[in-house]
Amino acid sequence: MDKNWDDLRIFLALARGGTLTTAAKALGVSHPTVSRRVQALEKQIGARLFDRLPDRFVPTGAGEELLADTEAMEKAAQSIHRRSAGLSDTVSGTVRLSAEEATAALLARYSAELRSKLRQIEFEVVSSHTLANLSRREADLLIREEVPELGGIVARKLGRLAYAVYAARDFPVKRSTPAALAARTGAGLAVLPCHLADPDPLLRRIGGIIPEVFANQWLLVHRDLRALPRVRAVMDAVIDLFQRERPLLEGRAGGAVARHAFKDRTRILRCAQDDTGV
Repeated sequence: MDKNWDDLRIFLALARGGTLTTAAKALGVSHPTVSRRVQALEKQIGARLFDRLPDRFVPTGAGEELLADTEAMEKAAQSIHRRSAGLSDTVSGTVRLSAEEATAALLARYSAELRSKLRQIEFEVVSSHTLANLSRREADLLIREEVPELGGIVARKLGRLAYAVYAARDFPVKRSTPAALAARTGAGLAVLPCHLADPDPLLRRIGGIIPEVFANQWLLVHRDLRALPRVRAVMDAVIDLFQRERPLLEGRAGGAVARHAFKDRTRILRCAQDDTGV
């Protein structure tokens, strides 16, 4: 008899999570549903799939064999889902981009500009330190400091974020040598990304860029999605943003210049929004 894919998904979630609670939460179903569907699958197959230990479910030998086949089915289903998305030839839809906090803040700062370029696309930015699974479409694009060793991932280097020491504009700092800026001298100083701190009128940079502290930025996409028009459009817009703002990202724009440029962009975008009704 053919096996129900929903039952196999529940079996897979329980094998990965180890408990009814974890599996139920991952699938958005109840504990009894997980237990009942696994028991039905065992009856259908005619073999016990799990050893019920006091604190978790452990796959039996038969369960391990079924697990390998089920994972292969899952990969095939995910591939079909990704490839079917790529059949569309329209630049519209939703594109979700996951980035760490500082980079997400950068993208949020330019969100109005990105929206004006991507009018037919719902552009979502998710701030997360967790590596979203591109194969499972948890995100369409990632920006990360390193390229993970995962199959099917295509990477493009966007640039490098510089860091420096900053203080409030009225915070007294007599010396800016590394020894004088040590944490033991007192509170009031912070190491921040230059692209966040330089435009801030309430902060001033103390000393120069810290060469040992930086964050490379890589744009990651699954190879099955990189040619999808809406994904490609967002990729191009993000690449253009990082190239244009390279001096700011690398801490070479200067505080006054950065603030002035940011104010000009804000004013222009507000005018554009007023004209378009956004």
